[in-house]
Amino acid sequence: MASTADFRNGMVLDIDGNLWAITYFQHVKPGKGGAFVRTKLKNVLSGAVVDKTYRAGEKVKDIRLERHPVNYSYTDGDLYYFMDTGTYEMIPIARDLLGEDQLRYLKENMECEGLVHDGAVISVELPQFVELLVTKTDPGFKGDTAQGATKGATLETGAEIQVPLFVEEGDILKIDRREDKYLSRVNK
Repeated sequence: MASTADFRNGMVLDIDGNLWAITYFQHVKPGKGGAFVRTKLKNVLSGAVVDKTYRAGEKVKDIRLERHPVNYSYTDGDLYYFMDTGTYEMIPIARDLLGEDQLRYLKENMECEGLVHDGAVISVELPQFVELLVTKTDPGFKGDTAQGATKGATLETGAEIQVPLFVEEGDILKIDRREDKYLSRVNK
């Protein structure tokens, strides 16, 4: 058991038999009344997001999920197959469990983390930062703007993001996939 003082992003709670990960929390101490904790929880299996409020000091059941390295291998319909790098076992994960926000950046042989509960991989998380090739973008022209201008670019996985004008087709970019944000060019 843990209390609301132990909350941190990524912590997994057991609520009514379902696993929920904390994606955001805020301790609130109003001028009148008792303190409370406002949270945003994401269902580990379905990806559903809910807001929940706890009284300060309230006890919750926390779950420890193990993380195992897995590599993405291939897709067969709505199933995505990942190989456990320790046992070489193929693990099928449904498209719904991965979520569209992750699938936009998933490419072959990508190293990911499998979330293990009761000895079985229940979900997969992609790395926060991914390196992908730009397959299509418009050329940027010198003198187009004073500063900070962006243009659209399509990556090798089909994802589209905004990038600075100097990015060209064939560049490999480091992307923060959680924010769909360009970070830097990777040296070739």
